[in-house]
Amino acid sequence: MQADITIRIAKAADIEEILAIYAPYVKETAITFEYTVPTLEEFRERMTKTLMKYPYLVAMQEAEILGYAYASEFKNRAAYDWAVETTIYVKQDSRKSGVGKKLYQALEEVLKQQNICNLYACIAYPNPGSIGFHEHLGYQTVGHFSKCGYKFETWYDMIWMEKMIADHMIKPQPFIPFAELDKQIVF
Repeated sequence: MQADITIRIAKAADIEEILAIYAPYVKETAITFEYTVPTLEEFRERMTKTLMKYPYLVAMQEAEILGYAYASEFKNRAAYDWAVETTIYVKQDSRKSGVGKKLYQALEEVLKQQNICNLYACIAYPNPGSIGFHEHLGYQTVGHFSKCGYKFETWYDMIWMEKMIADHMIKPQPFIPFAELDKQIVF
């Protein structure tokens, strides 16, 4: 299946399909700690804001979006410019098909062009599927927080996983906002 999957930058017209992928995770899982599904307008605003600084990508098979991934600010201080949080959601029936791996690999390539060094994933625990996925892609657990998220009458732990994608230079190249990159990125 992976050979016929294409990756591109998300656009406003994708928002309904993207939200349809996210909604079951909100309603049925603790993978996201969000309680209610955002409105289309709220989700569109989130995507627009993300695209100003970071990539927001979709995986396509023919005309169908199978998943999406994006990066976001790790912390709001200048010293953290070279670190991002990564997020990925794949349609429930497309998991374990190679879609997620292809999305994350494309996301990493764009982040390298932005001079990002550190990737972080915040994961509800336990979540062996997501943890295994991230480990397979080179992430390592660097933090474990106990009972910090409450959803579905259950307290969940949260872990942070980390992956380094660039050397840490004494004088790093400046962070380049996504909006300033050449949009002819080929995945």
